[in-house]
Amino acid sequence: MGCAFHAPLVSLPGGKRDEELILPINASLSVTLHQDQLKTTTTASISRDFKEDRLWLNGEEADIGQPRLQSCLREMRRLARKRRGSSNNEDTVPLSLAYKVHISSVNNFPTAAGLASSAAGYACLVSALARLYGVEGELSEVARQGSGSACRSMLGGFVQWLMGEKPDGKDSIAQQVAPETHWPELRILILVVSAEKKSVASTAGMQTSVKTSSLLKHRAEAVVPERVAEMIRCIRERDFEGFGLLTMKDSNQFHATCLDTFPPIFYLSDVSKRIVGLAHRYNAHQGKTKVAYTFDAGPNAVLFALDDTVAEFVEVVKRSFPPESNGDQFLKGLPVQPAPLSEELLSAVVQDPAPGAIQYVLLSKPGPGPQLVEDPDLHLLGADGLPL
Repeated sequence: MGCAFHAPLVSLPGGKRDEELILPINASLSVTLHQDQLKTTTTASISRDFKEDRLWLNGEEADIGQPRLQSCLREMRRLARKRRGSSNNEDTVPLSLAYKVHISSVNNFPTAAGLASSAAGYACLVSALARLYGVEGELSEVARQGSGSACRSMLGGFVQWLMGEKPDGKDSIAQQVAPETHWPELRILILVVSAEKKSVASTAGMQTSVKTSSLLKHRAEAVVPERVAEMIRCIRERDFEGFGLLTMKDSNQFHATCLDTFPPIFYLSDVSKRIVGLAHRYNAHQGKTKVAYTFDAGPNAVLFALDDTVAEFVEVVKRSFPPESNGDQFLKGLPVQPAPLSEELLSAVVQDPAPGAIQYVLLSKPGPGPQLVEDPDLHLLGADGLPL
């Protein structure tokens, strides 16, 4: 099962009103990126010969006892029992549901570096388990119990995570705003500043913010509802100017809540700030919003632009952050043709180049939700249930 990761658009979940069920204090939006460029691949297998549940992440065995992972496994098995008309009595559980499961998952992008690896991972896990156990229907609620953002990654294109009101979280699910084909000119540039694991995990950071940030409370109650509605309008009308401005403003406010947290959380690095400045200089020179940045809980930038802007802006990025040793591998993903830059643009936009500050740039576009990998040669587990 292949699954793309999501890139945040606006109104990132600023915290949870229920940590066990992972219920947010506000709604949020994201765009699912295409699996051809960024993906998590997950294979799940059950067998009477397996002695215990096991998990491998990026080739290394990991702790399958993690509470959120166990929540997903329990819920998928419960749904499978319900589908088969069985009770919760283990003696009456169909034999295949009593088998242990082996899971292998691999990301083709940095893990735990603020690039939504948990969102992609849990969406892919739930999709693979659903296929394995024959479970159908609404599954974003299950994915949410692994990682809140994963509920959005269960769908393609532009997706809203509904806040919901019910204490049991049954109405806190994902809803597609527009399919991946809706805005064919939209492109997404990921500027990887650091592939290192971030020092403050998203969940821990959000828990501290909920407890200590008054700005977070104001944001959830007074700002987010209006912004979500406005962003949905911008997406449906393909209004890039409004889309871009709102994306940048909301990213800035999210990181302001991180600074308002006590002790403060610093996800952005000096290079992140350079990217912000570069985007604003480029837009000022163009006289309109041509690129828009957003940052999740990490230093890596996600930039949105229309297709006719990409070639020129990629060249601007190369001039601003010259690759030191991987010039031929600096740009990954969708192909980009070289573009000439005027001296006027260079003097106005490119300031104090920082060689090697960006590891690589990856170009993608909106994509579908989880997809089944039909080719058995791409499966991650062998017939013995061990990683290939």
